[in-house]
Amino acid sequence: MPRVGAGEEVSSREDAADVAEDLAESKPMRILGRIGLVAYGGVNLVIASLAAQVAFGDAERADKTGALATVAETGFGRVALWLAVAGLAALVLWTLAEVVFGHRRLPTKRRVLRSAIDLAEAGIFATLAVSAAKIAAGGSSQGSVLTAVLGRPGGQWLVGAAGVGIAVLAGFAVWRGVRGGFRRDLDMSRCGPRLGRIGVLAGHVGWVALGCAYLTAGVLTVRAAVRYDPAQPVGLDAGVKTLAAQPYGPALLLVLAAGVAVFGLYCLFDARCRKK
Repeated sequence: MPRVGAGEEVSSREDAADVAEDLAESKPMRILGRIGLVAYGGVNLVIASLAAQVAFGDAERADKTGALATVAETGFGRVALWLAVAGLAALVLWTLAEVVFGHRRLPTKRRVLRSAIDLAEAGIFATLAVSAAKIAAGGSSQGSVLTAVLGRPGGQWLVGAAGVGIAVLAGFAVWRGVRGGFRRDLDMSRCGPRLGRIGVLAGHVGWVALGCAYLTAGVLTVRAAVRYDPAQPVGLDAGVKTLAAQPYGPALLLVLAAGVAVFGLYCLFDARCRKK
């Protein structure tokens, strides 16, 4: 039986890497990635809508359905959710491809930072994809999953750590919005000057607003871990209702809803003007 030499093994690995890179950079994958950006924008618009409804006093809506479950209330909505799952999954692969292939020419420190950012984003997209798939298939909502984790030994520590992690992501989102780091992902030649100006402004406002929303979610997650009561509902929707009950909660919710909606619109712009 002939033995494969070291040179042939290296060549084989390089060929496999080239095939993987070609697949990740292929036109169908990029199209699916853009669909994922549209889906991500749509999810943020639905979350903004839910927060606004709660701010205006429709707290029962937060008890009955979550943001993604709202979409799944109709047959068309379920189909849209499955399309969102496919798009978000492609967006995860696209983002991971950037980690592996997209930053090789950057200095080491910048490469590590960009890779860490891309991994965090891939984690967010993957979480949304899994949640959307479960709800589209008639599964449980986010709140029941969080309840299950909290009910396990050490669950409160895990959820609390997750809340801290969300707060860290919030800081990154605000930093990206203020510094305009999102602009490196855009090809402004793909859109006109007017659309470009509006889109970039939406990016600045949207990323900062998303960071504030993440910070709120992180604080609510830590609060749910510290004050966990098996008899009380937990999850994003219950947290939104709790926030609305505070003295300035409705006004804060409306501001956050408006900002998250702007970020949702920015995602649509991103899908249109993202670099090839």
